[in-house]
Amino acid sequence: MIKKLTRHVRAHSMRGLILGLAALVVTSSFVQAAGDSIAGRKVMTQCQVCHGKDGIGKLSYTPNISGQKYEYLVHSLMAYKIGQRKSQMMSAVVKNLSDEDIANVAAYYAAIKITVEAPQ
Repeated sequence: MIKKLTRHVRAHSMRGLILGLAALVVTSSFVQAAGDSIAGRKVMTQCQVCHGKDGIGKLSYTPNISGQKYEYLVHSLMAYKIGQRKSQMMSAVVKNLSDEDIANVAAYYAAIKITVEAPQ
């Protein structure tokens, strides 16, 4: 599924992106099963410098990604990989990741449980 989305995005840019996202929404139960959070721990070692093992950004400009939606993480990482999103650091990190690596690291960070407290 992820390889198919990558080909669409590369071949048809925005049109492929929209179609690919629609496919993710339609097949979300399949997509969620695609990533392996245990395998994602091995991939995550590249990410933890900035995002930490817990998904909490370690630098002032690094976002927190713990508990983020799996589909969003996959989409974002793929966008960095093909150059649709620009970040020198992220592009360097994801360029050598396979689609399976992306699915697994997304599953790892998505699986982190977070709690939210509204301000009083």
